Amino acid sequence: MTSHEGHAPHQHEGSAPHEAAAPTPAEFTELLRAQRVWDVELPEFDPAAAPGAPLLLFRRWFAEAVAAGQTEPHTMQLATADAAGCPDVRTLMLHGADEAGWHFASHATSSKGRQLAARPEAALHFYWPAQARQIRLRGPVTAAPSAESQADLHARSTGALAAALVGRQSELLVSQKELARESAAAWERAQAEPTAPVPTWTLYVLDPVEVEYFQGDARRRHIRLRYRRDGNGGWTRELLWP
Repeated sequence: MTSHEGHAPHQHEGSAPHEAAAPTPAEFTELLRAQRVWDVELPEFDPAAAPGAPLLLFRRWFAEAVAAGQTEPHTMQLATADAAGCPDVRTLMLHGADEAGWHFASHATSSKGRQLAARPEAALHFYWPAQARQIRLRGPVTAAPSAESQADLHARSTGALAAALVGRQSELLVSQKELARESAAAWERAQAEPTAPVPTWTLYVLDPVEVEYFQGDARRRHIRLRYRRDGNGGWTRELLWP
């Protein structure tokens, strides 16, 4: 073992890590315009053959995304709005999709938890570039009962429980040392008490009123299929211009 093992080369202990210089505005623009999308063989999608309800198509596309090697296909963007109507968005994980709706979880005391309490509506967005596919949903959100929320948490990993036990999501952090100290204590408790309760942990369910499926096309003739709730509890399907 050398004295430098585990450290960046030519970096003295306590010194700041070297960071590459940011590109100039012109370099950034050139770099941005050089990027390409969907450099893969894209799947076929016949909207006329789509099922009558959006859930079955979601499950099919999700399985196809996994088979295509899509990284983290269970991650999605959640958009909410605060009491003043200002929008907010973040990335989190899908916990389930069934007849009740699309499930996700967080602390009721987090920013998104407070926003959902003030305005219980949201939008979800999935993007799977491995197949040039997107799915957009929006609708009302409800909170599951406490017992169901705790069951959701305890079905996850030790790390997920530890993070939930730390809590304090979206609060101001004084220092990284404080986070490290509380995280270590939470890990110990999560390992010792795998069913430790976290009262603020809440499972949310978005029951969509609209679901849109987007299939990209190399010639920009994208297919957009939208499902809308009708007045009888069913779904109306319609195509949209790309």
